[in-house]
Amino acid sequence: MLENIHWFGHASFKITGEKTIYIDPYEIKKPTPADLILITHEHFDHCSPADIQKLTGSSTVIVATSDCASKLKAKVKTVSPGQTLNVSGINIETVAAYNTNKQFHPKAKNWVGYILTVNGMRIYVAGDTDHIPEMKNLKDIDIAIVPVSGTYVMTAEEAIKVVMDIKPKVAAIPMHYGTIVGTRADAERFAKGLEGTVRILILDAE
Repeated sequence: MLENIHWFGHASFKITGEKTIYIDPYEIKKPTPADLILITHEHFDHCSPADIQKLTGSSTVIVATSDCASKLKAKVKTVSPGQTLNVSGINIETVAAYNTNKQFHPKAKNWVGYILTVNGMRIYVAGDTDHIPEMKNLKDIDIAIVPVSGTYVMTAEEAIKVVMDIKPKVAAIPMHYGTIVGTRADAERFAKGLEGTVRILILDAE
């Protein structure tokens, strides 16, 4: 399953397998049609109308928070934290994503991360968030994709604690670095701090 996860830099991913799924597509250079696009919140580096349009075909379904819907020229399934839905045959859970010690991502905005089940794997994509109490309630996660850059989201050190809380069974993948804020050094600190506890996959941007 890990070979089906593609990173485009920052917080932008594609997951292939049963369906082609994009998460927060941003600065996509080689677009392929999406079955499903998931958007965590309205900030330009996550909800990019130009990139979403590149990926949208006649059968593409977009799932996003309500503040993204007005920016997109497409039908959007709007979500908030705590929902469970099945879209295009993919089971999706929405989870809270917010800051605790900064004001860039207020809890009141109801922005989200996602847990999606693909090829039998439960993949947690945290969104832009700090280490929040709700994370301790996440169960049976196989792959955790978490931000590590600090500034707008949790630091690498905080992300280590998140992974220790979640205990993903297969791997953890660092994100939210290398484009707008953060560097590969953040990802490497994250990997070193979890050495011997879980497989860490530092992806090369495509």
